[in-house]
Amino acid sequence: MKKSLLLASLIAAIALTACGKKEEAVDAAASAASEAASATVEAASAVVGAASAVVDAASGVAADAASAASAAASN
Repeated sequence: MKKSLLLASLIAAIALTACGKKEEAVDAAASAASEAASATVEAASAVVGAASAVVDAASGVAADAASAASAAASN
């Protein structure tokens, strides 16, 4: 009886120890996912900024072209 109780206690202790390692792995995976999401948001912000600059430049070119066309039509 004592040997069975000792064996059951050892198995329970090993099982609980193994469960603790899984939590660390989950925390590490969650941290990595959070960092990846943060990097994705930063990259998206950079793309939005670049797109905004392109739109501003295109708008300026279109305004210049309209002014040139208007000037050519009036001459």
